[in-house]
Amino acid sequence: MINGIINIYKEKGFTSHDVVAKLRGITKQKKIGHTGTLDPDATGVLPVCLGNATKLCDLLTDKDKEYETVLLLGKVTDTQDITGEVLQESEVMVTEEQVREVVNSFIGEIEQIPPMYSALKVNGKKLYELAREGKVIERKPRPAMIHDITILEVKLNDDCHEVRMRVACSKGTYIRTLCHDIGEALGPGGCMKSLVRTKVSTFLLEDAITLEEVQKLQEEGKLACRMTSVEDMFPKYPKVYVNELGERFLSNGNPLKLDHIKNKEEAKSSLGNHNVRVYNINEQFSAIYEWQGKSYLKPVKMFLN
Repeated sequence: MINGIINIYKEKGFTSHDVVAKLRGITKQKKIGHTGTLDPDATGVLPVCLGNATKLCDLLTDKDKEYETVLLLGKVTDTQDITGEVLQESEVMVTEEQVREVVNSFIGEIEQIPPMYSALKVNGKKLYELAREGKVIERKPRPAMIHDITILEVKLNDDCHEVRMRVACSKGTYIRTLCHDIGEALGPGGCMKSLVRTKVSTFLLEDAITLEEVQKLQEEGKLACRMTSVEDMFPKYPKVYVNELGERFLSNGNPLKLDHIKNKEEAKSSLGNHNVRVYNINEQFSAIYEWQGKSYLKPVKMFLN
């Protein structure tokens, strides 16, 4: 079984589930999971976890992300992006100075009403499923954190009213809704024209590979060279190695005492780090453990093969 994380470049037209399905076909293994939904028309970084790395899916979903998006002013749609049904078209009479002032006002803690065309579940049903049935239900505002917005380009002329932005944000942020809300605050309304995810945690757009490249690497037996191992996701966590006694406890996912640790003195020096990487008697990465006081470690996540 292949274990690790692949930084996939999700191409336009694919859903995140499509990517997982295609990777299952390429690698001939079922244990694969993605780390956060990207709309079919969006492109960019989609870390995908394979094998025991699937235990990291929730951890990576929680990480901050970065996007590059284009806001189209003067058009409001039911999906809040360019693919939806147009609900309103307005003349755009704003200046670049006004655009910059309003966009910057969205930096910091904000609240968003999740769009109807989203994967958020209400009473066990996804909102986009209800939207396709012609239903609109009340949604409560949800908090989001916009760490930074960099305006890359502003086009305001007779033929084009667009704002290209780089957005660094917390998990759960809807960029479509951000574009919609900025457009509303400016007056003429707006929708998202395009979206590229450029960063998830340490995974960057320039390092991402397409499904076609994955297929080729797999055929050449070189796929492992382009994957990130589970242990490499925790470079700041000190390493702890168990002895023969500790091996029995580790293999069963039990807490560990200092007497179970081979590099005991080195382990003691890691007390302030809270979490550690634990390796078995063969020095293979096996788990993340957490210090409980100064006497023992309890398991946080097990990655036993």
